[in-house]
Amino acid sequence: MVWSFVYLALRRSLELVLLCCRSAEAKEIEILVLRHELAVLRRQHPRPRLQPTDRALLAALSRLLPRAGWSVFLVRPETLLRWHRRMVARRWTYPSTAKGRPPVSDEVQQLVVRLARENPRWGYQRIHGELLRLGWRVSASSIRRILRAHGIDPAPRGAQTSWRAFLRQQAAGIVACDFFIVDTIWLRRLYVLFFIEIGTRRVHLAGVTDHPTGLWVAQQARNLLAVVGEQGTAWKFLIRDRDTKFTRAFDDVWRSTGAEGMPRPAADRRPPPARSRPAALHRALQPASPAPQLGLRDAGAAGAVGGC
Repeated sequence: MVWSFVYLALRRSLELVLLCCRSAEAKEIEILVLRHELAVLRRQHPRPRLQPTDRALLAALSRLLPRAGWSVFLVRPETLLRWHRRMVARRWTYPSTAKGRPPVSDEVQQLVVRLARENPRWGYQRIHGELLRLGWRVSASSIRRILRAHGIDPAPRGAQTSWRAFLRQQAAGIVACDFFIVDTIWLRRLYVLFFIEIGTRRVHLAGVTDHPTGLWVAQQARNLLAVVGEQGTAWKFLIRDRDTKFTRAFDDVWRSTGAEGMPRPAADRRPPPARSRPAALHRALQPASPAPQLGLRDAGAAGAVGGC
C-alpha cells in the first residue's frame, strides 16, 4: 500500500508539472471535459469503490483546497475529514505488545459457576477464598465477571424458600389427612378417612363410618401405623385441619412415631369442599408422578364403600 501511494502521488505530481506548461484555455477545456465525464460516471455508479490509496490521496488533496471547493470530490466533506483523521491516527499509533491478563480457563469458570449455584449464600469474595484453598489463583474481579456472564448475582443471595418449595423438599416426610363423603343410593352419608403421602401421592383409606368420632379417628390412625410398619417412622409432619374429631389422642398417636401435627392456621376461614381437598393437595406439587396406588387394606376399604 505504501509503494502504491508513493507511485500514485509521483504520477499526479508529474501531471501537475506538465499542466504548468500548457495554456490556460487548454486547461479550462480539459477541466470541462473531466467534469462532464465525472457527471456521467456518477449517473452510472452513484457510489464507486475506492481503494485505500485513492482515499489517502483524496484526503491529502482536500487539505490543499478551500472548504468551498470540496464539492468536486466524489464523497461528502465529512467522509474526507474522517479519512484524514484515520491517516493521522495510523501515523501516531504504535504497535502494542501488552496482552493483559491471561484468560481464565473453562475448567475454572465451570468450577466458579458450580460453587455459586450450589452455595447461594456465597458471594464472589467467598468463592475467591475457597478457590485459593483449592490452589486456584483467580482474582475476585474475574470471578465477579464470570458470575455476571452466566447470569448469577455476584453478591450473596439470601434463602427465599416458599411454601411450595418447602413442600417439594420435605415431601417424602409429609402426610396429610382429611375426610371425604360418599352418599349411597339409599341417601346414607358415609365419611371416609384417608391419608395421602405427599412424596409419592399414595392414598391410604383408613376407614369408613357414618358417625365419625374422636376415638374412632384415633383408632384408625393406630391401625394405619400398624399396617405401614417402619414406613411410618419416616413421616415427620402430618397436615390436618382443625376439625374437632382430630383430638389430642389422635395427635399423641402420631407423636409417638416422631411425627409432628401441623393443623391449618385458624385464620383460614375458607376451607375447600371436602371432595376437592385431595385435589388441592395434588395441585400443590407440580412434578408429574404415577397415579395413586392402593394397598390390600385400602382395596378392602374401597370395596366396603362401594358395597354400601
